[in-house]
Amino acid sequence: MDGSSGVAVELERPHSTLEAGFARVDGSLALLVQRSDQTDKQLADMESRLDALERARWPLASIAALTASVGLMLAVWELAGR
Repeated sequence: MDGSSGVAVELERPHSTLEAGFARVDGSLALLVQRSDQTDKQLADMESRLDALERARWPLASIAALTASVGLMLAVWELAGR
């Protein structure tokens, strides 16, 4: 074995170690991107559900106020009728 092939073998070890490390980092980054995409989809879903709940909620206060007003008017009418 001559000196240059020994150097090449010694240089190949760190190179393969770096490749394995980069492959691990690449896989981890891909997983993080996938999780981020899932989180974005869940957030968008939650926002649309919250918007739907807010739109459905507003009539309840109006209905309660209308019912209270009608009740008050009936009570005043009853008192005035006596």
